[in-house]
Amino acid sequence: MDINNLFQVAATKQASDLHLVVGLKPYLRIDGALVTLDNEPTITRQNIEEQAYSLLTPAQKERLKNNLELDVAYAASNGSRFRVNVHYEKGNLGLVARIILNQIPSLESIDMPKVTYNLLRLQQGLILVTGPTGCGKSTALAAMIEHINSEQNRNIITLEDPIEFIFKPKKSIVIQRELGNDILSFQAGLKHIVRQDPDVIMVGEMRDLETIAATITLAETGHLVLATLHTYSAAQTVDRIIDIFPPYQQAQVKQQLSSVLSAIISQRLVPKVKGGRVAAREVLINTPAVANLIRENKLAQISTVIETNNKIGMVSMDKALKNLYKDGLISKGDMELYSTDITLD
Repeated sequence: MDINNLFQVAATKQASDLHLVVGLKPYLRIDGALVTLDNEPTITRQNIEEQAYSLLTPAQKERLKNNLELDVAYAASNGSRFRVNVHYEKGNLGLVARIILNQIPSLESIDMPKVTYNLLRLQQGLILVTGPTGCGKSTALAAMIEHINSEQNRNIITLEDPIEFIFKPKKSIVIQRELGNDILSFQAGLKHIVRQDPDVIMVGEMRDLETIAATITLAETGHLVLATLHTYSAAQTVDRIIDIFPPYQQAQVKQQLSSVLSAIISQRLVPKVKGGRVAAREVLINTPAVANLIRENKLAQISTVIETNNKIGMVSMDKALKNLYKDGLISKGDMELYSTDITLD
């Protein structure tokens, strides 16, 4: 087994992920389904140790030894890039590699909602891209940053774990900082970022209380902040952010979030009828009515507000799925599978 050959196979087959597990043949995830590489040998403990360590620097090997888990970016000799997670399972090394597109997609190419273009012209606020693992959050965020980079003269700073897409400065300055190499933690990076004169800040993932608190504070202090969160809907996103704080802070957080939140774009990838996958996106815009619901903790009513404000760009997940079905892109079965409560007109 040669991992660079496997990376090449994964890229050629347009897989999203490569899975290596001791005792199994390599697996690819293609259009959401796991596919075995039957022509490859079964992975042994020695195989995976040799191949995984070949991707790592001495410092990264030490971090893996200390933390038993490691996320790194890896560039193959042909220029292809991968986000690699090395971990242990049953005492053996395991590896999952996410294939990163060589070209940063445009907003048009991934069919981002039209309201996104207006959101990215904001001078300050918080835009969240949410969804389950593997739903294209990083790709959507990269397309948004690239749009700002191409259209506006701004200083963009990203905090990532690891760096995935490589941005080339166009009209903007783009500074990319990687966890473990350039910053010790997202919290530390966010603490000092205001001294780097940013206009736009991208936080790869709001994964803990400290990072969420710092991100909200930065959005309050006159910056446009883009970030991701692992949640399934706009209402759940607001609830998750509030709930992560201790009870005595939640009233303050509701007030802060109601004032700094600009929008939540929650997405899922759904199988297309003719192969591949397409994104279904729910969009919440923070209107005065939404801000009031957040302050008063009436989050169950957010879905109703989304349903009744299509004219300003809000779209519910069920409406997005119905539109994809009516356009012939997804099947009725998948529309119903991914929906919460759909009835066809």
